[in-house]
Amino acid sequence: MEKEEIKQKIYGLVEKSVGKKKLKSSDIQKTISAEAGIARDEVKDALRELIDEGKLIYTYFGGSFVEIPPKQ
Repeated sequence: MEKEEIKQKIYGLVEKSVGKKKLKSSDIQKTISAEAGIARDEVKDALRELIDEGKLIYTYFGGSFVEIPPKQ
């Protein structure tokens, strides 16, 4: 699976969870690797790229969560 496809799946998963549940990095890795049948390391790399690009951010509320940044 291409890295861009993995990034789209990760973003879609985070987008669907907005307002419902805060996702941890490990939740995302576990879910995407199980759905797509790929290694968690590949998911972790794609997630890191999304964070570096500013499409997703880490937030902290008693634990680290991955979220879509607020629109400004």
